[in-house]
This record gives sequence, C-alpha cells and structure tokens, in this order.
Amino acid sequence: MGTRMIDDIDRIMAVMQTAFDPAWGEAWNRRQVEDALALGNCHYFLISPQGLPVGEDEDAAGFSLSRTGYEEEELLLLGVTPEYRRKKLGRTMLDALQLAATSRGAKRLLLEMRKGNPAEFLYSGFGFYPIGERKDYYRLPNGERIDAITFACDICGENTVNLT
Repeated sequence: MGTRMIDDIDRIMAVMQTAFDPAWGEAWNRRQVEDALALGNCHYFLISPQGLPVGEDEDAAGFSLSRTGYEEEELLLLGVTPEYRRKKLGRTMLDALQLAATSRGAKRLLLEMRKGNPAEFLYSGFGFYPIGERKDYYRLPNGERIDAITFACDICGENTVNLT
C-alpha cells in the first residue's frame, strides 16, 4: 500500500466519521476499508467540495467505494460530509462511478441499503430501481433489525439514465 493510498484512506475515514450517523451503524472502520482495497477489485473515488477529484493536499468532501464483479459494479459506500450535502456531489460521484464501472466492463450497478435511508432519493433519481429485499438484514447498535433493499441501475439498457 503506497503513501498516496494511506493518505486517501485518511481522507475516506475523515468523511466517514461525519457522513454516517452512528445510530445506524453503517460506517466502516479503517481496517474494513483497508481490507476491501487490498482485494484488488475494490475502487474508491474522492471528491472535493468543488465537485472535482481531490487534489494532493486537499481534504475530501465525499467518497465512494465500489467492488467490481463480472459485468457488475457494486456500490459499497457513498458518503458526503454534512456541510457539502445538497450540492450535487453525490450525483457527481455516481456519474464518475458509472464511467469507471463501464470502463471495467460493468453493464449494471448494484447497491444495498437499509429500508428508509434518505439516500434512496439520490439513487432513484439516478436510475436505480429495487430488485430485492432482505428481511431483518441490518442489526442496529441497539439490537433492532431493519430490512435491506437491493437496487440495480442498468448501464446499458432501457433503464439507463441519459447523462447528457
């Protein structure tokens, strides 16, 4: 793991600490991020407050982490610090994910999230649609169970969002 990736993991973790509400238990710890990236089929993207890729000495306003599979790319995490929400950074990261996933041979994007997550508005606006549900999949820190919903977005096909 090179110095640049370590610096980038610091940036990911800084966003993670503010972007994910601890009440839901959705944030990953540093070891989980490092282990995912060590697999070689996981990719990350860091975005600046201006909606551009993060510069070398710049803090990130958001990040995405995804995993490549055969003709699919799964969005594992997407987070934007609260002060930069509602500035189209999430949409910009989804656009970047779609382009990168296409270059890796993906024909479909996938994601899974807890039922009732307000981010569903962002994802459905991008073209994600529900394809399944897992009952009681997530366990909250207080022991409560919540269903997970699996979503897909076709990169090529009738449900593709026109990005122009």
